[in-house]
Amino acid sequence: MNAPPFRGRATTALVGALVGTAAGILLVTAAGALAMEVGGVPAALGIGVPTLCGAVVGALLTPGNSRSNAR
Repeated sequence: MNAPPFRGRATTALVGALVGTAAGILLVTAAGALAMEVGGVPAALGIGVPTLCGAVVGALLTPGNSRSNAR
């Protein structure tokens, strides 16, 4: 099986990073709602870690048909 082209992997990594960023923003917003103040380092980690994880997962996923029984 051929590896997907770089452009496909880059696109899925970008989409994963965007989803991770959205999740991180939600986490920081929820933490800000529960606490009076969220510092810069926890906010950066709360957004940066999900972004990095999303990019890694997106880069590892193979773009294309996700069906296991192709017809």
